[in-house]
Amino acid sequence: MDLAAFTNRYKSLLDHELYKLVEKLDAPSILKESMIYSLKAGGKRIRPLLLFATLAAFGQDPEKGLLAAAAIEMIHTYSLIHDDLPCMDDDDLRRGKPTNHKVFGEAVATLAGDALLTYSFEVMCQIPDQFTSSETKLRLVAELAKAAGTEGMVGGQVADMEAEGKILTLEELEYVHIHKTGRLLRFSVLAGAILADANQEEMDDLSAFAYHLGLAFQIQDDILDLIGDQQLIGKPVGSDTANHKNTYPALLTLEGAKDVLMQQIELAKENLIKTNLNTKLLLEITDLVAARDH
Repeated sequence: MDLAAFTNRYKSLLDHELYKLVEKLDAPSILKESMIYSLKAGGKRIRPLLLFATLAAFGQDPEKGLLAAAAIEMIHTYSLIHDDLPCMDDDDLRRGKPTNHKVFGEAVATLAGDALLTYSFEVMCQIPDQFTSSETKLRLVAELAKAAGTEGMVGGQVADMEAEGKILTLEELEYVHIHKTGRLLRFSVLAGAILADANQEEMDDLSAFAYHLGLAFQIQDDILDLIGDQQLIGKPVGSDTANHKNTYPALLTLEGAKDVLMQQIELAKENLIKTNLNTKLLLEITDLVAARDH
């Protein structure tokens, strides 16, 4: 199966699972509407696809990762809802649609994000026993909490906000990106490896691959915010500059950022090849990260 067919199949399965998981909740309808509104906003689903492709690299059925992928996408979606709030980035558009708080109000949007965050851990625990052990599910929950929390995405978000109006070094900027974006992306790869019972050497190589891929992903985000097409991105370009954010183009120039992007892509591929797994899909996703226009 090529990447396009793989993406269509597993994005469709994931979307159906996400909506089903939310619809079955015994919760106020407005809360569920708000949760589903942002889940339906689309997006690349790059994190779930990395999990599915990692399972495929081990010769495993990607569907065994469906609930883990749903949990990861819930975490990612909650972070976007909160990022868009007036107290954070104060954005009116997300993927070409009004942001959650513009439709449902700040209070409901905040609570929808909270609901997606907490529900993700419950969903991870619902992985069928025939797919993995209780011990492995506990490991996945612990690793997800770390990737999304103070030592991961949340910590990176705080570091990003504190850096506004300051000039960071390259090392400081990498810290922000590794935590804000990279940790959850890395977990997506490692979750697939954990479900596939990878050995330690495979885990190490895949971790290094995901580290460099996470940096590449954020560098391309920085580049697109500067020169991307607003219609494709789904929100105004130049918001990083307007918010006095530290970015790779601002620190290294646009051409310098493009050079570092390709360096990170090559390092990601080098570590992926070390695994001796069937990494065709993961390599294609890596190229997609470098070439994406939204």
